[in-house]
Amino acid sequence: MPKVKTKSGAKKRFSLTGTGKIKRKHAFKSHILTKKTTKQKRNLTHAGLVSSADMDRVKAMLNI
Repeated sequence: MPKVKTKSGAKKRFSLTGTGKIKRKHAFKSHILTKKTTKQKRNLTHAGLVSSADMDRVKAMLNI
């Protein structure tokens, strides 16, 4: 049997925490930053966790 490959896009975007949760970065932080407020940009800096609704899909992409 061939090995099951991880989706390479998901591999770059998600990482596992020590307790098994999946970390993600916020969107809207890469360009067109001049019209966004400082508070908005600051709050997008911190990493978040994948919601429980999306957890199964992300785990399937990462083959966890």
